[in-house]
Amino acid sequence: MDPKSMFKLTYGLFVVTAREGSKDNGCITNTAAQVTSEPNRISLTVNKTNYTHDMILHTGEFNVSILSEKAVFDTFRHFGFQSGRDVDKFADYTSCKRADNGIFYITEGTNAYLSAKVVTTLDLGTHTMFIADVTDGHILTEDPSTTYTYYQTSIKPAPQLPKTSKTVWVCQICGYVYEGEEIPTDFICPWCKHGAADFVKEVREA
Repeated sequence: MDPKSMFKLTYGLFVVTAREGSKDNGCITNTAAQVTSEPNRISLTVNKTNYTHDMILHTGEFNVSILSEKAVFDTFRHFGFQSGRDVDKFADYTSCKRADNGIFYITEGTNAYLSAKVVTTLDLGTHTMFIADVTDGHILTEDPSTTYTYYQTSIKPAPQLPKTSKTVWVCQICGYVYEGEEIPTDFICPWCKHGAADFVKEVREA
């Protein structure tokens, strides 16, 4: 089997938020989907290591903010690259409002949000699937929803290739540059005719 065939499945990307007591939190997921329209229910699958998972398990409520193609990488980094166990993700975060259920939804780079109440759970080993009734929902913009593919091609920064370097020897008389790890002891500068003793070694980015 070619494991890359799994990448051809279509996924949206979402910020899932929850509130337990006075603690707010959220995480990035691509596993929210409608399962029935009558009643209006969605499924949400969350890794058990996510702090948001435990909050939903305890409270039975969550919001799904649907990310649009206007979403910026900082949103993914903020909600996906750090844990709510270690930081308060909403301490200085202002692009959000509280829905009627008291849970934050994201207002920037999103096109809609859904509020949901869990009706049943399914233990999937590393993850829990929550089946939930949609209790509220509002459209925020008409921007297209972002897909996992769009995120990979248009939002996620290209990986930074490691910088390469090269060793050069620079003539201190005229500035002529000789490339190489070592300069021959009998080398004569073709410009000013000074010898290797007048060259200084430097390492430069290629």
